[in-house]
Amino acid sequence: QVHLVESGGGLVQAGGSLRLSCADSGHTFSNYAMGWFRQAPGKEREFVAALSRTGGSTWYEDKLRGRFAISRDNAKNTVYLQMNSLKPEDTAVYYCAAQNTIYHGRSVYDADDYDHWGQGTRVTVSS
Repeated sequence: QVHLVESGGGLVQAGGSLRLSCADSGHTFSNYAMGWFRQAPGKEREFVAALSRTGGSTWYEDKLRGRFAISRDNAKNTVYLQMNSLKPEDTAVYYCAAQNTIYHGRSVYDADDYDHWGQGTRVTVSS
């Protein structure tokens, strides 16, 4: 079983940083590619970043590359999203998601290709 719990969200001023965490209380964390998505008020959920089950490969939404960094610690069953130089347009609820790697032909960019989701953590960036 996979049970994802995000933390680390909050209110930050523009230009500041936050690090989000997503912990899995299950025992199969290393079998999953992990992704972060976000949903701003009135907008659709969008891809932020993802990484392979070993962390050796990473993918980013192009406009976020360089400001955001995804990482994981399989020993702690946790994936992180370091967010720097935050902007008001980064305000959203951020979700982590797990994609079982036993299935082939799936996309890390597509929310529909993820199997488990956390409840989300809210990030608000003030100007």
